[in-house]
Amino acid sequence: MRAIISVSDKTGLVPFAGFLARQGIEIFSTGGTHKALLDAGIAAESISQLTGFPEILDGRVKTLHPSVHGGILARRDLPEHMAQLAQHQIETIDLVAVNLYPFVETVSRDGVDLTEALENIDIGGPTLIRAAAKNFPHVIVVVDPTDYPLVEERLSRGELDPEERQRLAQKAFQHVALYDTAIARYLTAGQEVLPSELTIGIKKVYDLRYGENPHQKGAFYADILGGGVGITGAEKLWGKELSFNNIVDADAAWDVVADFDEPTAAIVKHTNPCGLACREDLAEAYRLALAGDPVSAFGGIAAFNRLVTKAVAEEVSKAFYEIVIAPGFDDDALDLLKHKKNLRIMAMGSGKGPGIGGLDFRRINGGMLVQTPDSIVEEASKWKTVTKRKPTPQELADLSFAWKAVKHIKSNAIVLARNKALVGMGAGQPNRVTSVQLALRAAGARASGSVLASDAFFPFADNVELGAEGGVKAIVQPGGSIRDQEVIEAADASNIAMVFTGVRHFKH
Repeated sequence: MRAIISVSDKTGLVPFAGFLARQGIEIFSTGGTHKALLDAGIAAESISQLTGFPEILDGRVKTLHPSVHGGILARRDLPEHMAQLAQHQIETIDLVAVNLYPFVETVSRDGVDLTEALENIDIGGPTLIRAAAKNFPHVIVVVDPTDYPLVEERLSRGELDPEERQRLAQKAFQHVALYDTAIARYLTAGQEVLPSELTIGIKKVYDLRYGENPHQKGAFYADILGGGVGITGAEKLWGKELSFNNIVDADAAWDVVADFDEPTAAIVKHTNPCGLACREDLAEAYRLALAGDPVSAFGGIAAFNRLVTKAVAEEVSKAFYEIVIAPGFDDDALDLLKHKKNLRIMAMGSGKGPGIGGLDFRRINGGMLVQTPDSIVEEASKWKTVTKRKPTPQELADLSFAWKAVKHIKSNAIVLARNKALVGMGAGQPNRVTSVQLALRAAGARASGSVLASDAFFPFADNVELGAEGGVKAIVQPGGSIRDQEVIEAADASNIAMVFTGVRHFKH
């Protein structure tokens, strides 16, 4: 048997190559791998001795040769293939152990320019892998060092099963596909946002006990070029493993608080913020967020966009949460929160977590919907007041707060807010009237003097009339209904100030 070994990741290289050498397998290698093997005292020949041609162009061309690929691709069960190898004095290659230049690691570093990125695009490696994987019934292909022990064990007793060979081949093609996806993604920067062809590059972080329900399997994957943002870059400081639903809710919770510049606390349940408030005193922000809906808060996620101190932790520890997330926690806060046996404590990665490649994906049967994120920059100063009464400065501040909040709530979404705190919300209803009713019911007496935000326009004046009955004083909505004039007249009749943003924030 003969093997080609050329690896960027040298984990387990020496023990594996040593095993192959002891089995009498002739090893050919390249560059740094060849040097590492020789330094370890393992007999290995340079790939140039196999090809009869030196490595050229600073190593860009070294394995692209018929003596290499003929030996890999020849089908041993076809006499004409073997005859051609004999005619050209080419011997078979029976094992290929290759992994690729660290392209993702390279382009993830600060200051890397296009020239350096291009130099870290592997050409010969993917070609070797694809050739060996194509001919897996006759050639063993290994791209993952964690598979070395399997190959060693099977070769020591004779041979790999066809199913094992196929699994290694599948893994090899996936390895190359992920690599090519990372390169394509990198080169897409500044190009077409939604190209005609698109691949998704994600890598498993860990398996989950189950998916959304116990009968479903689940795993957590991260974007290969995601940079560790949001929940994918979070560090668990305390607590048991996260579930599928925990991760979904934690991601939603972090998106909420990351959208606010002021110190903000949010409580999220089933991806909807049931509590939300901004205050310079983060502990006070939390108390106001909890007051938004203390019943729904039970078993939810508490999220903060500032360091959690002992004062905040003392408040949080009075209630039951699945997770507390924040950019960080001081030592006193951690010590206090760790007394909560079933609480997970997460220090989040930097920034918001965009979708794969900065895009949002939604699976449908047989396909995907793809869109850019809902991250438009909006300024309240550019909103249009459409009623006779203009909002007061305090109302305008509350409208801005409510408008940011409503985009994080499932449509049809309604938010009631006062003094930069959510006092009621209605989410996910098939009609907007029901959402208004739910928000008013949740707010109770606190609805009086509040402002209302709607993620989409009011199709009828009944929404405004309901809000007026509950004590709403100002409304923010996109506008654009064919009945806008009726809606405006209803607001004027109740002395409600109303502004149109011209922007919709559906969240289905």
